[in-house]
Amino acid sequence: MKKTLLLVSFLFISTFAQNSGSTGLSFLKFGFGARNIAMGDAGNSVSNDISALNYNPARLAVYNNSEITFMHNQWIQDTRSEALGVSTKIFGLPFALGLNVTSVNDIEVRTIASADPLSSFNAHYFSGSLSTGFNVYQNISFGATVKYLYEGMLSDEATGWAGDFGLNYITPLEGLNLSCVVRNIGGMNVLRTEKTKLPGEFRIGGEYEFGLTSTKLNFTTAVEFLKYFETDNSHINLGIEVLYDNLVAIRSGYQTGFEGKNFSAGFGLHWGIIKLDYAFVPFTDNLGSVNIISINFSI
Repeated sequence: MKKTLLLVSFLFISTFAQNSGSTGLSFLKFGFGARNIAMGDAGNSVSNDISALNYNPARLAVYNNSEITFMHNQWIQDTRSEALGVSTKIFGLPFALGLNVTSVNDIEVRTIASADPLSSFNAHYFSGSLSTGFNVYQNISFGATVKYLYEGMLSDEATGWAGDFGLNYITPLEGLNLSCVVRNIGGMNVLRTEKTKLPGEFRIGGEYEFGLTSTKLNFTTAVEFLKYFETDNSHINLGIEVLYDNLVAIRSGYQTGFEGKNFSAGFGLHWGIIKLDYAFVPFTDNLGSVNIISINFSI
């Protein structure tokens, strides 16, 4: 009897929650760094550390510290991601290495008529990336990322390559930065009978930072426009952060146009070279919520 995969699975979940259209490998749209995710996933505009390798590599030229970041991401329906980033300078240029391992466990296999699952399997996804950014003219920087991709389901697997290309502009107005990026441009080999489309996207936006010296408070606000190439709708990501004395941060964000989510929140704690960040993203339609923890070490 012909078997079908009832994908209460990674591809289905990500498509529903993120409006991914007909694309796959939706883990490429997961954010990196709990700070960015808590601020409405506006990382193209607000990433201020190694997490720029995921959003906009041009910002590595602005925040070119040597760092190590690890993120644990527990998504809905047994979807789990672990991400690692390492950055340093080589020949005066910032380079960042990124690794992401995502898995979806216990995807059920059923016959069309069966009430009980016949078996289950796990799906595995991997991304390895190398990024750099450099100044091209005064306060304008350019960055690029190359990614190796892998996906595996049952006995089928495929590999591919993708690239990200971004720009960042430090404007004459103090505290205002403008950024744009094109992400996930590339392709995959055939998985069983066809190639998986990548979730290509375009983002443009900006951040504005300002402080109140008398209160030791520093504010960061961000807004960016997000468009996935395979869908007709677009999204606006909004984020805000209030940082006290460079020690404790409270964050919130909002995203428009997604069926399964909109609000996000989180906080951060800083101890010298260590930053610990947490983000919370609730989903609608009884899909639960997402908890993200990341830790960053400045070397």
